[in-house]
Amino acid sequence: MAKRVLVVEDNELNLKLFCDLLRAHGFETEPVRDGREAVTRARAFQPDLIVTDIQLPHMTGLELIAMLKADTRLRTIPIMAVTAYSGRDDEDRVRAAGANAYITKPISLARFIGEIRALLPETDGTTGTE
Repeated sequence: MAKRVLVVEDNELNLKLFCDLLRAHGFETEPVRDGREAVTRARAFQPDLIVTDIQLPHMTGLELIAMLKADTRLRTIPIMAVTAYSGRDDEDRVRAAGANAYITKPISLARFIGEIRALLPETDGTTGTE
């Protein structure tokens, strides 16, 4: 069974890019456009990884990360932040909130997949090993 990735991104083009890229590498994806839906969808989808933007409508990605980390059923799921915020202080804030990885936009496709694999090292996106 493929590893599952919940992708939280309000920009339709970025959401499509991230999901298409992940699917091309053997991952199952669940797209979410709003941080308010993300916790509910994460509980239902049971992802192995959550990829989230930081600048979201209705709540920030930092607030979302805090909610995910406070949820006993979701707190162990690794989180990768993908954001346009590119300052050193921004990365520190995102990591302090609980993100396990941080990538700035525009993304490098190789780095994006590399970070995903680093967070899910036992897999290449499928049930087999690397």
